[in-house]
Amino acid sequence: MKEPQISEDAEQTAAAQTQQVVAGWDGEEDPLNPLNWSPGYKWCHILLVSLLTFVISLSSSMLAPAIPQAAHDLKTPTASVESFILSAYVIGYSLGPLLVAPLSELYGRSLVYQVSSLLFAAFSVGCALSTNVGMFIAFRLLSGCAGVTPLALGASSVGDVMREDQMGKPMALWGLASLLAPVLAPVAGGYLTEAASWRWIFWVIVIAMGVLIFASPFLLRETYAPVILERKAARMRKSLNVSEQQSSMHASVATSKVAVVRSAFLRPFTMFFSSPIVLILSIYVACVYAYQYLMFSTLASIYQALYKLSAGKLGLIYLGTGIGTILAVGFIGPMSDKLAARNKQNGKDTTPEQILWPQLMGAILVPAGLFWYGWTLEAESHPVVPLVGLGVFGFGMMAVLMPVQMYLVQAYGVHSASALAATNTLRNIAGALLPLGGPELYQTLGYGWGNSLLAFISIAMIPMPAVLMRFGGKLRARDRNIIQR
Repeated sequence: MKEPQISEDAEQTAAAQTQQVVAGWDGEEDPLNPLNWSPGYKWCHILLVSLLTFVISLSSSMLAPAIPQAAHDLKTPTASVESFILSAYVIGYSLGPLLVAPLSELYGRSLVYQVSSLLFAAFSVGCALSTNVGMFIAFRLLSGCAGVTPLALGASSVGDVMREDQMGKPMALWGLASLLAPVLAPVAGGYLTEAASWRWIFWVIVIAMGVLIFASPFLLRETYAPVILERKAARMRKSLNVSEQQSSMHASVATSKVAVVRSAFLRPFTMFFSSPIVLILSIYVACVYAYQYLMFSTLASIYQALYKLSAGKLGLIYLGTGIGTILAVGFIGPMSDKLAARNKQNGKDTTPEQILWPQLMGAILVPAGLFWYGWTLEAESHPVVPLVGLGVFGFGMMAVLMPVQMYLVQAYGVHSASALAATNTLRNIAGALLPLGGPELYQTLGYGWGNSLLAFISIAMIPMPAVLMRFGGKLRARDRNIIQR
């Protein structure tokens, strides 16, 4: 059986970080290797990461139907500041990956997950207790920055424990948590606001996160291979009575550690500006993700104006996108695993470029859903009809976003967190900024032409997945030198 590339990269990375003692796996079946964990434990780990992702993602849009009430209670001065209540959390999303991705490559995934979860819970308490809009926005920004960890590292965590031909279904589960939660959250948030108040949204989030924080030390073992091997090397140094202070290589080792830290924090920026693959995928993902948050931020006000729905019923309108997302996950994950299994049976490797096939479908469905949604709103059709268009959009959105996570994990191995950090940063910046211009967009162009403009931009990006599927292999070969800088 072919040893996964990630294991080879892990040994090279661990060797670079520990020059006196080089530790590797004790054969292909080494129980320390997360790829060799039992299926049950692998799925427990993936489930916990997915639940962390789900709770964090709930917080992003659970407040959406309650924004008018929260803005009133906090004495929000203008409509722009009101829009920023939702965007502040996503801005935190854009800052967090640049910190947590390199930290996870230096100190491991588990520690970063647990510390960030504690910080997220603390900042969510701050949101619940806020007495003015400035305080509230500050805590929302901080909670987004701390809470982004499972979104930034989740795909890499799946890649840490699953081999290439097993990655489709677990990646689908994690992807479903990250994209379905923001759709279901407004449903719960709307009824919770009616029954209690918007502050209880954050208390529910804190309680849910508290349960997961309690479970994390028992179920969230370290999965990042270079850190596992570095710890193994440290144990070997101790048993051999070898220390960095006693080594004749002390100066070079110190220099190496400084270089490792510098490289880890600069790598996301280097990959974004130097890798055509990361740049292309970042732009495409940012576009689609920004559309999703534009819908989240404007859908409630549009439906309230056109159809006079209550806060509870306003939450239900987000299910259109959710249904499309669920259908996409149920289709893409199993089909990706079948493709990998068929290639394995035929003695072929599944290339990262083959993983991108759903994007060709999503590239068509995203603009189709936007056209449907915009023009049926313009015609003031039955309330369900525009939601069908959002369902088509949701399916297409998942078909675009999910393969990107799988592609970057397989293409960049132990450095996938840095590649994902670069992608997630631009994605979240776009997701935070586009909703701020949503009201002006629809006021100027109307629902029909406003959404058509978004659809035309999406159509212009249709060639992107085709280009990567054709030339991605050559571009990846060029990137090998970039990621080692």
